[in-house]
Amino acid sequence: MNGRKPLSGWRVLVPRGGPWGHGVAADLRVQGASPIVAPMINFASTADAPALDQALARLADGGFDWMSVTSATTVDVLSSHRARVPARTRIAAVGETTSAALVAAGYRVDFVPTGDNSASGLLREWTDVTQASTPQRILALRSDIAKPVLTDGLRALGHEVESVVAYRTVGVPVDEAIRNDVSEGRVDAILVTSGSVAEQVQLQLGPVPEGTLVACIGPRTATDARAAGLRVDLVAAERSAESLITSLVEAAAERQR
Repeated sequence: MNGRKPLSGWRVLVPRGGPWGHGVAADLRVQGASPIVAPMINFASTADAPALDQALARLADGGFDWMSVTSATTVDVLSSHRARVPARTRIAAVGETTSAALVAAGYRVDFVPTGDNSASGLLREWTDVTQASTPQRILALRSDIAKPVLTDGLRALGHEVESVVAYRTVGVPVDEAIRNDVSEGRVDAILVTSGSVAEQVQLQLGPVPEGTLVACIGPRTATDARAAGLRVDLVAAERSAESLITSLVEAAAERQR
């Protein structure tokens, strides 16, 4: 044993900031990697900003039985508004990434779908997992471009759903030094955590050199990445940061062999 860590010498681009991105960076360092945290997306307010403020005020006052959160960016919005979730209001997260972001931001999570990490997957498991009588009062926070799959499905089940646009996604330009490092092959891997991130990676850094691994956090993200024109080299077995890092460790071992 030489004591060398699995990702020693690897430079990994983490294109998300906030608690989630910095937590992933810390986990990468444990494996020996040198992470580069460079947020490539951010959120901006929408014309529905007053509606969001009112909904979050009702949330703090206990006006909802449930809140559904379908992206890590929504967690950033909650944090920026210092949103308070009372103990009686339960929180449903669309998947492990969103769940991890909620926990990192100091929120609890009551329900994460065990199968498909998507709005459809959350909807399919809703009744069995929550055992909720109808109607439940549910606050559904979403982006400006999200399809109302969850909202429409919950309403069809008889629930009272208030669907509020929490943010619109905007791209964040990366530093020129990072662009140069990627184009010249000095970055070993890029983590892709959503379709929005994939679009920015392709727009700002594409075409990604063949020697740089593009690692997606799950099959849905991989599909969105390919649709954006981005090459996909690795897909995490589970939609979690831990699984994503494991996929890099396995790839590094394969390269050594």
